[in-house]
Amino acid sequence: MTNLHVEVVRVFTDPDGRFGNPLGIVDGSHVPEPDRQAVAAALGYSETVYVDEAATGTLRIYSATGEMPFAGHPTVGAAAYLHTHGHPVETLHVPAGLIPVTRSGDLFAVRADTTWGSTWDWQELPTPEDVLSATPSSYTAGHSFLWSWQDKPNGIIRARAFAPAMNVEEDEATGSAVTQLTAHLSRDLHIIQGAGSHLHTTWHPPTHATVGGRVLPEPPRTLSL
Repeated sequence: MTNLHVEVVRVFTDPDGRFGNPLGIVDGSHVPEPDRQAVAAALGYSETVYVDEAATGTLRIYSATGEMPFAGHPTVGAAAYLHTHGHPVETLHVPAGLIPVTRSGDLFAVRADTTWGSTWDWQELPTPEDVLSATPSSYTAGHSFLWSWQDKPNGIIRARAFAPAMNVEEDEATGSAVTQLTAHLSRDLHIIQGAGSHLHTTWHPPTHATVGGRVLPEPPRTLSL
């Protein structure tokens, strides 16, 4: 039996450092590709990032059900992690393509094609209270994104996401989904998702958007293999 060191960050925290979506970050040289999905499943996060080359920002992203060419919360989290560990890369390399990285104050953001990512069932609800009262057990297949305007003039949305297709009952903060919503609404957004995570998007027509937020470290983990 061997022990695998796993770094952990919370991505898209609120301004007070609360909430956020946990992300596992693993040195890719320690886990061969055939084992990466199983390790991601054992860690239990919505996604785990494998850093194959830190200096160039070369990453692979896995959920419990398989590899993902692109995902928002892993790329934002990895960009912040690499920056704080001596690799302030301006571009991430993932299977879907090149991902430009920007930083403004304590916000890290990535820019991606809004056609990337999972296919979502979009459900606009009348009020934020309707979003908050939704029951995850009512969503047993696919990917469902529930949202409502909280402050339409200022672009603030209340949202929740359920992804049983990825073995994720509720995804706390879903970066690629909100880039798609940004394209659908054709405007910059501030999304408050899940228990209270904050995601900020900027629309770059015709096909791109940035998604960003705050990233904070968590205590590392050790996984026995």
